[in-house]
Amino acid sequence: MVHEYFLWIATLAYGLHIVEEMVLDWRGWARGFLKLPAEWNEFYVFNAVVILYGCISAIIGWKCPMIALSYPALMLINTVFFHLLPVLKSGRFSPGLFTALILFVPIAALTYYGASVDDVISIKSIVFSTVFGIIFMAYPITLQILKTKPFFLQQNRND
Repeated sequence: MVHEYFLWIATLAYGLHIVEEMVLDWRGWARGFLKLPAEWNEFYVFNAVVILYGCISAIIGWKCPMIALSYPALMLINTVFFHLLPVLKSGRFSPGLFTALILFVPIAALTYYGASVDDVISIKSIVFSTVFGIIFMAYPITLQILKTKPFFLQQNRND
């Protein structure tokens, strides 16, 4: 169980990623490119949960690789679908791109490699971790979309 520490490094990398997104105005990008009604308070809350998720993954470690490896899976999903592909599609910078490419990709790869060296990885853990990472990433996006639908509006329309 030598390489579990990569999960802690991944959590730190995600913290640096959040800083890049905040400073370079992820909210403005999400509103403009993704057409999501993103707010900073939602950004802060979700990213606090992401850091908690990283800590939990690191604590769980190789006792349950399917859960632990879902964190680096999340990092790769975020890199591809919320940074790399949007930049390639639009030709416009996506806040978080630098840390996604420079930190997320190599650290996620090292984490999967470490799980392999420690002999705790399987096809089942790769599939589950990827599916869980997709669900985790889809959750806030889904909430962003739902919050604009009449059924979910909590304010009185006569205000």
